[in-house]
Amino acid sequence: MVKTEISCIVNDKPRTLLAYPMERLLDVLREQLHLTGTKEGCGEGECGACTVIIDGQIVNSCLVPVAQVAGSSIKTIEGIALNEIQLHEVQKAFVECGGGQCGICTPGMVLAAVSLLEKNSQPTEADIREALAGNLCRCTGYMKIFESVFRACRA
Repeated sequence: MVKTEISCIVNDKPRTLLAYPMERLLDVLREQLHLTGTKEGCGEGECGACTVIIDGQIVNSCLVPVAQVAGSSIKTIEGIALNEIQLHEVQKAFVECGGGQCGICTPGMVLAAVSLLEKNSQPTEADIREALAGNLCRCTGYMKIFESVFRACRA
């Protein structure tokens, strides 16, 4: 099998990736682009640690063959902050509320929350629970995560 050039936009920057078409997007992001905020938890699409946003939709990057993102816009946790100094409101809220503990689920939780708030700036608790349902956390018991999302809504 031969590596292929795949053009896409990653965190608002045009990129040309050289990868095997069926290589996982997760691996290309971490190994080729050194965007290690995207984590591998289960490698089976069950935990959400590898969540990224592709063309406005949250997806598990461990399940996406890199060939599938040709021409797409991808946002990782590294692309969420407003700039190098100012965090996104969701990131600030996670810090202030203690929404992140060990850090494995945090990038996926933040991206799922950002995606939700881009579509619904005043979500109910049920909306938040549904939006974060694809992300598993073993440390927080979820209450601090929900509190973080509510705080981001008020910001």
